[in-house]
Amino acid sequence: MIIKRLQRGFTLIEVMLAMAVFAIAGVALLGGADNNFRNLSHLETTIMANWVASNQLVEVSLDESWPPKNNKKGKVELAGREWFWKQKVVKTEDKNMRSVVMEIRLNEDDERATASLTTFLAKVKP
Repeated sequence: MIIKRLQRGFTLIEVMLAMAVFAIAGVALLGGADNNFRNLSHLETTIMANWVASNQLVEVSLDESWPPKNNKKGKVELAGREWFWKQKVVKTEDKNMRSVVMEIRLNEDDERATASLTTFLAKVKP
């Protein structure tokens, strides 16, 4: 006489294997979410720095002094942060035109700029 045993539920090995698969998937999801947050934070900082640079270049273009002052520095607050800017004026082949580079940093001591924008200014002839 053969007795058939009904098998119900999962074995211990099957349960442990399922838990391992879910743990690996959870770690991968957390890593992806962390990477996404870092990229989003960097993108926000870069956009804000570009806005600061754009605002400063507008101020330079509205200033009527010629040539624009070289290596001018300052700081401005935007979105609850303090941004440091530095203006570099570069001569061009045309003596009536200058290139103005605006560099933005989060810390004044940073070697590398967070954002940098360039514009050209022409001398207004009366």
